[in-house]
Amino acid sequence: MKNTILVFVLLIVAIITGCSSSENPVNNGSPEEIDNVEIPSDDSGSDEVIDGTMREISPKEFVLDMGSGWNLGNTLDTEDVDVTAWGNPLTTKAMIDEIANMGFKTLRLPVTWQYHTGSAPDYILESDWLDTVENIANFALSNDMYVIINIHHDDEWIIPTYEQAPAVKDRLTKTWTQIANRFKPHGDHVIFETLNEPRHEGSPEEWEGGTTEGRDVVNQYHQVSVDAIRATGGNNAIRKIMVSTYAASTAENALEDYQIPNNDENVIVSIHSYSPYLFSLAGTDPTWGTQEDKAQLTQEFNTIQNKFESESRAIVMGEWGSTFSDNENDRLAHAEYYANLCAERGICPIWWDNGNADEFGIFNRNTLEWVYPEIAEAIVNATK
Repeated sequence: MKNTILVFVLLIVAIITGCSSSENPVNNGSPEEIDNVEIPSDDSGSDEVIDGTMREISPKEFVLDMGSGWNLGNTLDTEDVDVTAWGNPLTTKAMIDEIANMGFKTLRLPVTWQYHTGSAPDYILESDWLDTVENIANFALSNDMYVIINIHHDDEWIIPTYEQAPAVKDRLTKTWTQIANRFKPHGDHVIFETLNEPRHEGSPEEWEGGTTEGRDVVNQYHQVSVDAIRATGGNNAIRKIMVSTYAASTAENALEDYQIPNNDENVIVSIHSYSPYLFSLAGTDPTWGTQEDKAQLTQEFNTIQNKFESESRAIVMGEWGSTFSDNENDRLAHAEYYANLCAERGICPIWWDNGNADEFGIFNRNTLEWVYPEIAEAIVNATK
């Protein structure tokens, strides 16, 4: 009888321990040191049950099911080994739970890989870094959210010129092969995004749709990335993959020269639009909401729709938003109108949140409170 009781007690302890592990923040556990900067190591996602379901669903139906999204910006995408270098705290499950509780169905998880990558020729990704990315992805997946994993601020080596192309394509192939293999068991709620805003940094045409050469090479970079993902097989053979235009731009030349790798039916178009620029990004014109403002924004969406509707392509607006200029009412009006334009066209709107309430932040990651709940609600309600 004593042995039976002991076994029963040990079983209860094991169950309690297992249930509590998924609530731990990413920084639990022993940190690994890289270049004297501590990188959080955590296995809180290791006990998560992986749902490997891959549904027979068209890309357009898929994007509709993604609802509205939120970017975990300026965290895993810092240009530093330290994920807190740009002022944001370590990501916790409680944080992502609050994003889900607001009604967001998609988490875009921007990731910079170059500070966690070994040297040539193998470019081995640090296993602890892959663990961190997967653990945060699991925070979203446990809330039945979609999660987008990309290559984000690696522009230092992803240079779109013919001269650089062979070396870049080799590294992209090896990087995406490793990422794809890590996430291969996951079902279709995991989405890959080959590149963020691929462009030639510092060039005169950087934000003007690039040059003919640049657009051609960016198409090549997407091609090898998609090929690498598909080559890993399993769920990755049919996983949804987001592929951006040059710089994720809606400029006419970027749209015109954009190519879908292999005409892959499971590729989704990825674009970003901080429009209008002076209001949304520069912050020099804090007012928005006239009939002319609405007409101009509607025209941009018509241009996007006209380009991709004929090709029957699904679209995700991976980044958009407006920076704070002491203009909450105007920002709310813009967010509501913008999100509804997306919803009317079957586009998933994913707000860019960099964690700074004086810029794009609408959620306080330290207190787990919404700084601008009305904006969040407007975005979520548009796609309900």
